[in-house]
Amino acid sequence: MGLSKPFCSGAEDGFDLWLRRSVPAVKVQPMSRDTPSSTRLPGAPGIAVALRRSARARRYSLRISQLDGKVTLTLPLRASLKEGLSFLHERESWILDHLRTRPAAVVVGHGQTVPFEGRTLAVVPGDGRGPRVERGQLLVPGDPARAGRRVQAFLKQAARDRLAAASDRHAAALGRGYRRLTLRDTRSRWGSCSASGDLMYSWRLVMAPAAVLEYVAAHEVAHLEQMNHSPAFWALVAQLCPGHEAPRTWLRREGATLHRYRFFD
Repeated sequence: MGLSKPFCSGAEDGFDLWLRRSVPAVKVQPMSRDTPSSTRLPGAPGIAVALRRSARARRYSLRISQLDGKVTLTLPLRASLKEGLSFLHERESWILDHLRTRPAAVVVGHGQTVPFEGRTLAVVPGDGRGPRVERGQLLVPGDPARAGRRVQAFLKQAARDRLAAASDRHAAALGRGYRRLTLRDTRSRWGSCSASGDLMYSWRLVMAPAAVLEYVAAHEVAHLEQMNHSPAFWALVAQLCPGHEAPRTWLRREGATLHRYRFFD
């Protein structure tokens, strides 16, 4: 199997909540091959917990995805399953508390709202050929059943326009070029830069304040010169995007909320 090409992406994504516990030496056992793929919380049988063993793990860890509420318990290869399940059961209240506070999903359509460049727009019927922003509203013409899809297409095009402009500007400031720019609906990172100069971004960035999109573009373009997160890299980000700390903090704290919005079932 060949080695994958290196890439860099932002680390502070705010997608997950974590709890970890060191593996007690007395509990380490030969690697188990009969670990089930999932279990359920004793006090909340409706909540499934995915179980996975990892050769890289050195501790038990519990993760709650801020995107879809999925709960995962990761165990080191040779750690005791019994001890891991005990850790899970002890932290049941922590899991339930966080799941209760997760905001509900929003299915976008007429009568709902959607964020755009940090503003909350009411989605309302409109005329013309395509969606447009007018007086705090997003006017969406056509079949109401397809309104969500048309809003998504509008957001994707706006994201491409703004991310391409920001990437071009930052790349020019560095005197470097990138090979191509792609948009995805990523669930684990907001952007990435490959060793071959390919930039990838989440189109959902256009829903965040404009300064956040600008920061992520600067972050990924900076990787064209520094394929790491060293002090030199962060100095470059600060050069491209002065005051980047505030949008970086916003993304870490609020970024997961952008995944609340669904555009069709």
